[in-house]
Amino acid sequence: MKYEPNVTAFTIPVRVYYEDTDAGGIVYYANYLKFFERCRTEWMRQAGHDQSRLADEQRVLFVVRKAACEYLRPARLDDLLTVGLEVEKLTRVRVVFRQHVRCGEHELVSGNVEIVCVDADKLQPAPIPDFLYSQLEALK
Repeated sequence: MKYEPNVTAFTIPVRVYYEDTDAGGIVYYANYLKFFERCRTEWMRQAGHDQSRLADEQRVLFVVRKAACEYLRPARLDDLLTVGLEVEKLTRVRVVFRQHVRCGEHELVSGNVEIVCVDADKLQPAPIPDFLYSQLEALK
């Protein structure tokens, strides 16, 4: 299946290391969520916002509320993967990302991850800061 990327998608490369695999050399299923997290973190970093600075300066954190994955094909030791994201839904306090892992033209895993912006002190929902909200809108 040939994937036609969305022009607003963000991707990063991820190499599969031994630590990512099970005894058979296949990526352990839960590690795909780690790959998704790395992609979201790198997108924020490239957009000029690292999460520790957002917590310190804006007093907001982003926490995962929900995650779902569909595993289509396995990734293996030493594969070079492309991990990507697109914004599926955006509100003032939450973002639903469509995320994927590909190896070459083959989609291996697809999923949705919902994150929620929370006040760092109260750990209750808080509005996404305007400057970040507008950058998220641009990914839609």
